[in-house]
Amino acid sequence: MQSRRQFLNTFARTSAAGTAVLASFNANALARILEASAAVDGRSAEDVAQDEDYWREIQSAFTLDRTIVNLNNGGVCPSPRVVHEAFKRYLDVQNQSPVYHMWQILEPGIETVRRRLAAEFGCDPEEMAITRNASEALQIAQLGIDLQPGDEVLTTDQDYPRMLNTWEQRVRRDGIKLVTLPFPVPPPSMAHLAEMFEKAVTPRTKVILLCHITNLTGQIFPVREICRMARARNIRTIVDGAHAFAHFPFKASDLDCDYYGCSLHKWLTAPIGTGFLYVRRELIGKTWALQPGNASQDENIRKFEEIGTHPAANHNAIAEALAFLHGIGLERKAARLRYLKNRWARRVEKAPGVRIHTSFDPAQSCGLGNVGLDAVDCSKLVEFFWTRHRIIVTPIKRQDYQGIRVTPNVYTMLEEVDTFAEILEDVARRGSL
Repeated sequence: MQSRRQFLNTFARTSAAGTAVLASFNANALARILEASAAVDGRSAEDVAQDEDYWREIQSAFTLDRTIVNLNNGGVCPSPRVVHEAFKRYLDVQNQSPVYHMWQILEPGIETVRRRLAAEFGCDPEEMAITRNASEALQIAQLGIDLQPGDEVLTTDQDYPRMLNTWEQRVRRDGIKLVTLPFPVPPPSMAHLAEMFEKAVTPRTKVILLCHITNLTGQIFPVREICRMARARNIRTIVDGAHAFAHFPFKASDLDCDYYGCSLHKWLTAPIGTGFLYVRRELIGKTWALQPGNASQDENIRKFEEIGTHPAANHNAIAEALAFLHGIGLERKAARLRYLKNRWARRVEKAPGVRIHTSFDPAQSCGLGNVGLDAVDCSKLVEFFWTRHRIIVTPIKRQDYQGIRVTPNVYTMLEEVDTFAEILEDVARRGSL
């Protein structure tokens, strides 16, 4: 297995093989990260997670507005400078003469991106389609599976609204039955979630859609257990990985799912408008494309990329985001994200009226957390954080619980999460804004 340094050196050589203007590797931009990572080799990820000298090097890789504290990186995250500069270079190149530079020079780069994304996810490149976001990826699967009137789809009532709306359209159009399962936050155990799905299966169940990690509270699901249970019953599984890829370590073999869709402009910090869809090889020909291609493509994963003109600059810069991730190391990144979540959540959990909706079990959560206050409406709390303190968080308001979602990233400073926690703690003690 390649070390991070070997990977980045190889990346530099292969990128330089093209024209100089297209070189997508900035050695100077990554040199400090490589040096910092080399200096902490041999130390545990949990130890490095608390090393502020190391993370200052990572923070310096971003160009940010530090007058704003962005704790909504789960929606969309800024790219590090090296990724954004590569993206802009690609835009400049394709704009010279798009009919040639975009289609003939940049577009073939999608194959390099496919290969590197597949290696990171742990699948065959011929099972990896490059999409614009998780919604597009998941809708390809949701709308591409043949279903008959009366067939059942199982999911939870906490999946992403767009995915639920997609199933609801199939209910109206195709006469299928959608079953949405409720679960407590946090649930009592991972086994509870697996049993919840197994007990809901009927002879009519054809598809299970589940989150790898929910966007609402950051609950991680026992994906492999659910997918293996489903496969034994000839049920297709679609995993919503919008918040999982490049957030914490896993491979496709850890999941054993049929379809997996995610966005890359969240935790991977790739350019906005990038994602991927994994389809198990034997199901490619059985899944209809969202936008039809030629029949000769029926067994080809690329049929799912037929959207007309592609945003080549966006998808080519994904390769730079992968290089940046390798420079840090995913285990270190996950440990840091979990450390930041636990730092603010542990501080506020004992304040009066505070409800932490995210498990502290490291198997069930990572960097995404959700907290509610009994005495304060979450929408008003979000407005208060923004208008009074220039802190961005996300309101999550449901009938069964309400709170704010907090999602730092690797560029987030300790001072920023501490400031957030201090303000929240103060509001909880007062019981009002």
